[in-house]
This record gives sequence, C-alpha cells and structure tokens, in this order.
Amino acid sequence: MPNDIAATDMAESLFEVIDARRDELVALTCELIRFPTINPPGEAYQPCAEFIGRRLQARGFAVQYVRALGAPGDSDNYPRINVIARREGSGAGPCVHFNSHIDVVQTGSGWTVDPFAGVVRDGKVFGRGACDMKGGLAASIIAVEALIDSGARLPGALEISGTVDEESGGYGGVHHLAERGWFSPPQVNHVIIPEPLNVDRVCIGHRGVWWAEIETHGRIAHGSMPFLGDCAVRHMHAVIERFERELYPKLAARRTDMPVVPSGARSSTLNINSIHGGQAEQQGGYPAPCVPDSCRMVIDRRLLIEESIDGVKAEVVELLEQLVRERAGFRYRLRDIFEVIPTMADRNGPVARHTAAAILRVLGRAPEFICSPGTYDQKHIDRVGKLKDCIAYGPGILDLAHQPDEYVVIDDMVASAKVMALAAWSLVNQRA
Repeated sequence: MPNDIAATDMAESLFEVIDARRDELVALTCELIRFPTINPPGEAYQPCAEFIGRRLQARGFAVQYVRALGAPGDSDNYPRINVIARREGSGAGPCVHFNSHIDVVQTGSGWTVDPFAGVVRDGKVFGRGACDMKGGLAASIIAVEALIDSGARLPGALEISGTVDEESGGYGGVHHLAERGWFSPPQVNHVIIPEPLNVDRVCIGHRGVWWAEIETHGRIAHGSMPFLGDCAVRHMHAVIERFERELYPKLAARRTDMPVVPSGARSSTLNINSIHGGQAEQQGGYPAPCVPDSCRMVIDRRLLIEESIDGVKAEVVELLEQLVRERAGFRYRLRDIFEVIPTMADRNGPVARHTAAAILRVLGRAPEFICSPGTYDQKHIDRVGKLKDCIAYGPGILDLAHQPDEYVVIDDMVASAKVMALAAWSLVNQRA
C-alpha cells in the first residue's frame, strides 16, 4: 500500500483535477446518452464503441474493437462490437480494468424529456442509460484521464472497456471476451464495473437465476363439451396451486448470509413471468371454441449462494412429478432457458478493500457492502474468466434503472470518479 502521506497528497491532486473537469464529465455523459444503443436489437453499438475508442486513443491507449461473431443477435445490421482500451504504465504491476456496458433497454412510455437528448437540469443528467450505466462509464473515463494528467506514478496498466448486450445476458460482450482471455490474469488483475448501485456502496456479487418454461399438456375438444377433452390450463393451475402451497413458503423461509439489497431479496424468490394457454382469439376478439391442449408458464427463480442450481431444479421437478402421480392425465415438459450461478467476491480482497477506503476518503463515511438481487457481468468475469477480484461500484441510484425519466446525479458522478481514480492508483501501487 502507498504510505499515508503519499496517499493524501495524491488524493488532493486527483480531486482537484476531477473537480476542474466537472463540466467535461457532464458533457461526456450527454454525448454517450445520445447514442441510442437500444438492446434489443443492438442499435448504434459500433458508433458508440468508436466514439469511446477515439477518445481513449488520443490519451495514449491502445484500442481494439472486437466483434462477437456468432453471438446471439449478432448480424451485419446489428454487429456486436466491443471496445477495449489499454494503457501500459511505467513498469511492472497489476492491471486495473473498468468495464461498462454500452447497451440500454427500450425507452418505454412516460418520459417527460427526450430519452436520447442528454438533458441537464437540477443537478442531474436525464436520459436512457444515464443511470444504467453511461454515467458510470463517463466517470470511469474521467477517472483514468485524471490519473494520467495528475503525473501520478502508474506502474502496471489501466484498461477501460465498453461492452454490449449486458441487458440480454452479456453473451455478445463480456462473456465473449472472457472466453478469449480478456478478463483473466495476467491480462487483468482487478475489475471495477460502474453499475448504478449507489455512490456509497461496494457491490461484491449477486444472486443466481434460473429461467425455465413449464408446459402442461392436455387434449383438444369442443368447448361446449369440455368433458371430452383435457384442459391444459387447469393442469397449469394445479402447478401454481402446488407452488403456492408448498414451494413459496419454503423459499420465503430461506435466508442468505449474502448482503443482498433490498432485504426482501435475502430470501429465495420465484416469479411467474408469463402464462400462455389455449388457442388464439379469432378475428373480432371471439375465443376459439376449444379446450386448450397446451399451456406454457415461464418462471424466474432467483437463488442464493447457499443453494445449488441442481437442487433448485430438483425442487421444481419433484413437485411436477408429484402431480404426475396424483393428478389424472397430468403430463408436462420442462425446458431450461437460462441459468447463472450466484457469485460473491471477498470483501477483504484488494479491489473491494481499496475501493472502500477510497469511498471513506471521498465521502467521509464507510461504505455499505452489498450484493445485487439481479445479475450483471461479474458472473462472466468470475465463472468464465476465473477472475475473483471483481466488484461493482459506480454512480446512479439503482431504483432509477430502466425507469422513465432515468437520471444520474452530477455530484454523484464527480464523487464516483474520485473514488475510482483513487482506488485505481492504490491498486496499481500496492505492494505484494
């Protein structure tokens, strides 16, 4: 660790540089918001990546663009283009990497400002992606530029990436890069992901997820004579009733040692995302006069680090098999859609520890260590890249993500840029 006097002097120098660039930070955030990088389908990825690359190349970074050929959604119309920029330091040392996703979700309705105008008002920047997570990306760029311009000793390397498709699983972004060694030692040693998890929190991990589709089968017949058929919707009702009676109470009783926020997410959860059953309505809205022979339900099961994915699946299969034995005519099909194992970094590991110390220095209060109820790209860095020293830290209020009139507070961006710059400096200068 750098000594206390050197750290104090460096902090003051960094803070002065970042404060002087407040307006530049705001302008950069607005410029990033103006790229409508909506996913799906994956619009404006390439121009946004090239904008980031040109800026960092001008500051001495070696820039590479990596297309995730063959990844879900990749096409010549919507190429999955990622940008990775690296600046070598003055000598041997670790690499600190800031990873931000450039894709944003659909705008939806309810906006009072243009979602892609980058509106500045009342100390905030408004726009789709302002909070999640172009404000964090801009803050990380200003942070590393401030480090360079401060004249600080910077052994090792600094990296910044703008990656795609996080909102749809990250397979065209961090997952693709991790499979090819971009997020593994010795290429990278410490990763900070500027997700919007509040400026005074260090996020060390997230719960897991299993998405699956359950289909119940029946037999079609005339709707006036349902006794000649077998209603698949009624069979699905039996599944839901069994979930309500047996599974939901079990999940609610489980509590994790993971510091997940909000507190309700410290239990296992199951959401029924959708149900689709029966024949489509006819022209004019009239129902098809048929007994439904199929009903599909999509479930979203969030799991804790104390649970195994195999155990989670077996729990659902056991209930379905009970219905096979107990309910006349009950037949089903279970299809896996997506799964992620929970992950949690060591809160005493280098990146968490140095970021926490920087938050204390900048904000004057100790941070809260948390885990996210949903997943983000740490899953790929941990499971695919085999890099454990990864956290999420950035500006933005988590509850505003994906909302209409999404915004990021300018003061929070400035504070987080200071935290990221100081943490990176401490990490590249730490002694073994």
